[in-house]
Amino acid sequence: MIFITAKFRVKPEHAEDWPSITADFTAATRAEPGCLWFDWSRSLDDADEYVLVEAFADDEAATRHVTSDHFKAAQQHLPPYLVETPRIVNFKVPQDDWSELGELAV
Repeated sequence: MIFITAKFRVKPEHAEDWPSITADFTAATRAEPGCLWFDWSRSLDDADEYVLVEAFADDEAATRHVTSDHFKAAQQHLPPYLVETPRIVNFKVPQDDWSELGELAV
């Protein structure tokens, strides 16, 4: 799978509204074939920072995502709400779902 984590520093005046600002983009991405997950979290240390954890089944699904109409729309819609260009980690992982954290087995 293609596993991506990105950090978005949102302008303080828009931080509370970020989930609604990204709602259409999030819903459209989650509906894509090959999208395994697309989940936002808010930083505990910086209320203006959101972390996106996303995964796609393969290169084809990831390419379909970045060439989609909703991705192109997000490229225009989201930057005005941001303090800086999002930071990203993107890599291939030889699995197709989350593994268990055995050290904290329940």
